[in-house]
Amino acid sequence: MDVPNNLTAVLLRHYAVEVVQLEPRKRPIVAGLQEMPILLSLRRGQATVTYAQSLLGAPETRLTALDNGLRIASEETGHNTCTVGLWISSGSRYETEKNNGSAFFLEHMAFKGTKKFPQAALEQQVESMGAHLSAYTSREHTAYYMKTLAKDLPKAVELLSEVVQSCALSEADIEQQRSVVLKELEEVEGSLQDVCLDLLHATAFQGTPLSHSVLGPSQNARTLSRQDLVEFINSHYKAPRMVLAAAGGVTHEELVGLAKQHFSGVSFEYENDAVPVLSPCRFTGSEIRMRDDDIPLAHVAIAVEGASATSPDIVPLLVANSIIGSYDITFGGGKHLSSRLARLASEEKLCHSFQAFHSSYSDTGLLGIYFVTDKHSIEDMMHWSQNAWMNLCTTVTESDVARAKNALKTSLVGQLNGTTPICDDIGRHILNYGRRIPLAEWDARIDEVTPRMVRDVCTRYIYDKCPAVAAVGPIEQLPDYNRMRSAMYWLRF
Repeated sequence: MDVPNNLTAVLLRHYAVEVVQLEPRKRPIVAGLQEMPILLSLRRGQATVTYAQSLLGAPETRLTALDNGLRIASEETGHNTCTVGLWISSGSRYETEKNNGSAFFLEHMAFKGTKKFPQAALEQQVESMGAHLSAYTSREHTAYYMKTLAKDLPKAVELLSEVVQSCALSEADIEQQRSVVLKELEEVEGSLQDVCLDLLHATAFQGTPLSHSVLGPSQNARTLSRQDLVEFINSHYKAPRMVLAAAGGVTHEELVGLAKQHFSGVSFEYENDAVPVLSPCRFTGSEIRMRDDDIPLAHVAIAVEGASATSPDIVPLLVANSIIGSYDITFGGGKHLSSRLARLASEEKLCHSFQAFHSSYSDTGLLGIYFVTDKHSIEDMMHWSQNAWMNLCTTVTESDVARAKNALKTSLVGQLNGTTPICDDIGRHILNYGRRIPLAEWDARIDEVTPRMVRDVCTRYIYDKCPAVAAVGPIEQLPDYNRMRSAMYWLRF
């Protein structure tokens, strides 16, 4: 849902500020239509409805299923533009060590042309619409989506149908894309945050599919064959695992009609009834260190097993993470920052940045803190990070929770500012929950959180648990694992 000016004005009605937000930009093929910033001028007294009324007045997300099991979900906002895409239960978690990287490789191949539209024709079609065609792959999902004018919705759905169902997969294109994928792997290795968090998954979920990186190893990028890609498509690109989602200037009836026209033929049957089933992913308290003293800063992540996407504990844990907050050395505020850990980081120069995170999956998750710091401050930053966790389990206050709840509500509303993030939210929600959870329901669930609930839930997930730790860079000062494990509880008399 595109956030109306009056809703954001209510959220921040005591402040005279201007907020500019850009929609996230994934890897595009073409960008004929550029997403314009949405400028929200917030001034005292502009609000005409309450925050609660604005949430309840949000457009409804309508859901329909075809006979083959493919689901269609849409939210009509009346805009002149729309985002439409296909979200699929397919990612690195569904891969084996042999074909790890297949989903990501297919994402690249999708834009190399289809049986009906060769690459040049596909690009010309998108350019002529002034549209933006893109895709992304995560550990459990793959998405192909297009941002375009509302009047071009039929053509957009047709092109998405071609991209997903009729990808050419020529041997020449596959060989050409190998070098592209290998180049992207090199670029990711230069992003130490991505490297650190991939290592965290590798050690936390060692021996399970969640340990696989999305991009896969370079060896697989060199050896994946056309047959491997075809087998992956035949196993996972099935109608019951797909959601056609749209947001913006769309009507649900039109979208359902287009889905019947272009996606009714998507198979819902599996060869030999071999339905892919996610194997349980076991969390292992462990560590992985990649020391390189030539890197200027240390990148460290510590995490415990978190809640799954459907767990009722997800909201208290999000509130807990909001209490810890985030920090960057460029922030102003110093000792006046609301997060206690952020105040310490600023006053004591503990780190360059940190962020609390929760990565949730269908049956598990990772709850952690990632920080970047000087090699001489690693031990202190690790101490205060774990201290912040212990405070969540023991001494969190009413004021901490009230502030965190307000920050979390603002974040939930603010991140849906535009048709592309709304469409992404719809697609992921239908795959995860089978329905779109409205903002009003999130708001009510956040309001139910109490300090006692935060303490109880955090004690269950954090207190006296074995953490997983990943560290990259000049990490000589990183404490021994047994010391970090002993800081996961307090001896109190």
